[in-house]
Amino acid sequence: MKNLSIFLFAITMISSQAQQAVSYNDENQKLEGIVAVPEKKIANGNAVLLLPAWMGIDNNAKENAAELAKLGYLTFVADIYGVDKRPTNPSEAGKLAGFYKKNIKEYQKRIQLALNELIKQGANPDKIAVIGYCFGGTGAIEAARTNMNVRGVVSFHGGLGRDASRTIEPIKTKVLVLHGADDFYVPETEIKAFQDEMRTAKADWQMVYYANSVHAFTHKDAGNDNSKGAAYNEKAAMRSWEAMKVFFEEIFR
Repeated sequence: MKNLSIFLFAITMISSQAQQAVSYNDENQKLEGIVAVPEKKIANGNAVLLLPAWMGIDNNAKENAAELAKLGYLTFVADIYGVDKRPTNPSEAGKLAGFYKKNIKEYQKRIQLALNELIKQGANPDKIAVIGYCFGGTGAIEAARTNMNVRGVVSFHGGLGRDASRTIEPIKTKVLVLHGADDFYVPETEIKAFQDEMRTAKADWQMVYYANSVHAFTHKDAGNDNSKGAAYNEKAAMRSWEAMKVFFEEIFR
């Protein structure tokens, strides 16, 4: 029993060292992200900004940040909402995410602040990728649309929509979209408009579809009932992660 307690304490200490809370601000709004520091960083300071899904910094974001750190990437999980605005249920999450989708410049601002914080943590400002899940996937696309100084963006089952009144600017950042083939939360009209936008913007983009997959296919806590519109798919989660790794190998050459 004593040995077990020592083992659990050691694991806790390792976890706390690997991921640490980082406070930063958007004017008067206090934000608190998480930095995951690899034991052995990849050369040149390659780093990843992770934008979480609509529930904010959840277990999925923390687990993926840990996996990215294992690969050698300094990783920062952004706090989009603020320390006093953590959603406790889907209804609250929907309202918060909806606000940032409607007030897109506010979302872009929070993403840029998180990028700034990642650089403060030791990232090479010219060797950063942005990845995002669901609502965070929308944010990753926004990082490309506004040509933030990032090598590439990866959207995991993210929303692709944009206000049609927005001017389409040339996109210099490479874009990878990993999408559930049966995701009915993202209608075909939105997909077509996104693809037309990428062509108009002359972007270097890719879009990969995963069979039998709906929204949130990387989230282990999403259940496995596709009829609900959000469900975990182990095969799609594994394949999309591998696609991201190959993409990173390309953009960080």
